[in-house]
Amino acid sequence: MAGALKTRGERARGSPERGGQMVLLVIATGLCAILAPIGAVGALFSPLVFDERGNLLNPLAWLGFLLMVSFWIVCIIAPFIAWVLWTRKQARGAWTAIAAPAVWILATVTILQFIPG
Repeated sequence: MAGALKTRGERARGSPERGGQMVLLVIATGLCAILAPIGAVGALFSPLVFDERGNLLNPLAWLGFLLMVSFWIVCIIAPFIAWVLWTRKQARGAWTAIAAPAVWILATVTILQFIPG
């Protein structure tokens, strides 16, 4: 009903707040594009978590390995999902999706702190 109260020009242009958020989404997408190749290099070095004796049976080492291997994939998929949700006017979902690489980094760094070696 709120959309019915807007004039034709307001519906066509969108809100200024949405335009500002779009700029931030473009910046976040660019950051993901920069982090994806770095994540690919990290994926190449991810088997090094098993160098220490006993880490092959350590579940945290396996979790760290899987987080490191999949980070570059998250950096590619997250912006795609965010832009799909943005075009469907689901801003909260878009921001949740674009935040996934940051959460992935935090989880990886946290898990790797507990792996011996």
